Amino acid sequence: MEISFTVRLPVDVDSVPFVRGLCRQALEHLRIDRPVVEETTLALTEACANVVRHAGAHAEYEVSVAIAGEVCRITVVDDGSGFDPDEVAGREPSADGGGAGLRLMQALVDSLDFRNDPDGRHRVSLEKRLSSRPTLRLLDRP
Repeated sequence: MEISFTVRLPVDVDSVPFVRGLCRQALEHLRIDRPVVEETTLALTEACANVVRHAGAHAEYEVSVAIAGEVCRITVVDDGSGFDPDEVAGREPSADGGGAGLRLMQALVDSLDFRNDPDGRHRVSLEKRLSSRPTLRLLDRP
């Protein structure tokens, strides 16, 4: 089964839990393991919170979620001023937490990409494998 949706949201703090809940419901409907659901929705939360925090006076942003097979692909697009991810990645998080969300997203997903679209919009793409990571098993002893 596949689930996909795209929503246009106002750039405000109330939009973040709304879209997180939509994504969570879709993943839970597909019976994805809870740790994977938590990691995916936390990464989405960080991406959306960055838009709300940094997009400025822009009225809306767009979130697309596509769950197919063993992969969830999430795209967050906004009209904000953007940033240089290489610059942020190369420095320690600031005292106010700036840069910490980028590192968190990198740790939570399998692929993270930042692009400036030709139309001037900024795109964050996240990809997460939906199968749980292999767990460490102790060898059986005779």
